[in-house]
Amino acid sequence: MPYSDVYDGWKSDPDSFWMDAAKAIDWDKIPSKALFDENAPIYEWFSDGMVNTCFNAVDRHVQAGRGDQTAIIYDSPVTGTKAKITYAELLDKVASLAGALVAKGVTKGDRVIIYMPMVPEALIAMLAVVRIGAVHSVVFGGFAAAELAVRIDDCTPRAIIAGSCGIEPNRVVPYKPLLDGAIELASHKPEFCVIFQRNEQRGDLTQGRDYDWNDVQAGVTPAPCVPVAGNHPAYILYTSGTTGQPKGVIRHTGGHLVALHWTMKSIYGMDPGDVFWAASDVGWVVGHSYICYAPLIQGSTTVVFEGKPVGTPDAGTFWRMIEDYKIRALFTAPTAFRAIKREDPQGALVKDYDLSSLDTLFLAGERADPDTIHWAQDMLGVPVIDHWWQTETGWAIAANPVGIEALPVKIGSPSVAMPGFDVQVLDEGGHPVDAGEMGAIAIKLPLPPGTLPTLWNAEDRFHKSYLDHFPGFYETGDAGYVDEDGYLYIMARTDDVINVAGHRLSTGAMEEILASHPDVAECAVIGVTDTLKGQLPLGFLCLNAGAGRKDAEVAGEVIKLVREKIGPVAAFKLATVVDRLPKTRSGKILRATMVSIADSKDYKMPATIDDPAILGEIKTALKTLGYAGG
Repeated sequence: MPYSDVYDGWKSDPDSFWMDAAKAIDWDKIPSKALFDENAPIYEWFSDGMVNTCFNAVDRHVQAGRGDQTAIIYDSPVTGTKAKITYAELLDKVASLAGALVAKGVTKGDRVIIYMPMVPEALIAMLAVVRIGAVHSVVFGGFAAAELAVRIDDCTPRAIIAGSCGIEPNRVVPYKPLLDGAIELASHKPEFCVIFQRNEQRGDLTQGRDYDWNDVQAGVTPAPCVPVAGNHPAYILYTSGTTGQPKGVIRHTGGHLVALHWTMKSIYGMDPGDVFWAASDVGWVVGHSYICYAPLIQGSTTVVFEGKPVGTPDAGTFWRMIEDYKIRALFTAPTAFRAIKREDPQGALVKDYDLSSLDTLFLAGERADPDTIHWAQDMLGVPVIDHWWQTETGWAIAANPVGIEALPVKIGSPSVAMPGFDVQVLDEGGHPVDAGEMGAIAIKLPLPPGTLPTLWNAEDRFHKSYLDHFPGFYETGDAGYVDEDGYLYIMARTDDVINVAGHRLSTGAMEEILASHPDVAECAVIGVTDTLKGQLPLGFLCLNAGAGRKDAEVAGEVIKLVREKIGPVAAFKLATVVDRLPKTRSGKILRATMVSIADSKDYKMPATIDDPAILGEIKTALKTLGYAGG
């Protein structure tokens, strides 16, 4: 069936469309209908159904006689470890850890934070939590203690499951001291922690609070699956907010299962038993949706990769993985391919591997630049599909649905809206604009299954962040346009969240940290274009009068501060001291103008600028840092 027929079929009868998709899920109690809109604009899906995520991702495949199929491939070039876990083995491991959590008092609705490196145990922990009806919140291991503490206080977990360390190509990152520091900082204290000890660096266990991963499971009764309502949260995932206070995105169980299963075939063209590799991290939404859940719900094989696109050991690592495991689809961020291209521009290493299993390369996380797409197409000889989604949506808003119909690729566009998403481009007044005209990208409510119904303990903030600006719509925070053929183009963020290697980070949060330095009177952080990471943060500092410090000293200190407070993931390495910042007469800092200067883009002198001469000083500072500066 052509894509247009599928999309029109959804639009004409959304309830039938999603109830039909729901037949692919094993329900303990089949829902009476798809959409529950009694509390609009807070919408829920499959609310009166009863279901369990872990059963659909693990147990049902074993019961269907496919227990010997590989569920998880683990490949860790940083430790030299390779392993395969079958569905039957995965069931045993998950039920055992779930039993340990139950024995320690974790019950339906309790929250459990997971703070793990890229090891199979991270997926086992996620599945164990949802198996017993608890709610997990995975925190990326690269986050610092202060960031982890904020999340502990927001979701108030009964337990935390953590790895003793993470492993980078040239160093070991101790997680346990960060965990201890976060618990000390947090007002809420977890009842207990389970620590997965790694040989590369074991953590010191706190007597009475911390339990070894293996010891805590000794002699426990494996836990059965606990059915939960369709609107029961499966997880909370925190995303950067413009205020620096992270937002807890909730994922309801029923819609999560239905939507993710639908995407595996329809968007990615995958069949049960195929090997699907999302080269991401479990701490990000891609890791939740397409490392842990979607492939396993479908009955595919998923890949857990603990390495980097370059340096572990070289720029041929991705190709080695494809050859070794007969990977059919690869999903990664454009920044990974930019790194590979920079190391091996001629693609010499591609020729060393058999990539015949690969059907499609999918890119997402930030805008895929044409150079990278063309390079990947030339090197791999397969379709390179850009698609667009957000932490909030959990799956693709716009994509090229190769499993329904492979549409013509338009470089620079993530293609077309997926069923469930009525994407519109609006002017400031909330009116649709013409094709080709730039505006705010919004999605007509209700959002489809699998997307966020609200924020954790923050419904007012949910309304304010996403619904209030354009009543009847979800505001994506992105700007762009739709062409005459219905293809969407994402051009910019409309807020101050920048995109560093696919990770959305708040410049506002960074500014708060810079401003905390005793010598900094005022500051601004902007995102500047970077050929590798997409964007990098750049800080401008105005020092207190009479600070008497060398500019370079202060710049170095604030860079260290951001690393401590947010973590290396911020990639904050550039800061410069200026006398003053460009502002409007009302005192608003002209960040967008500064970005245009840094990226050598044309800009219009803002009519409200307080002193145009200040822009000359900004240009000089940017030139000193190696940016074009206008």
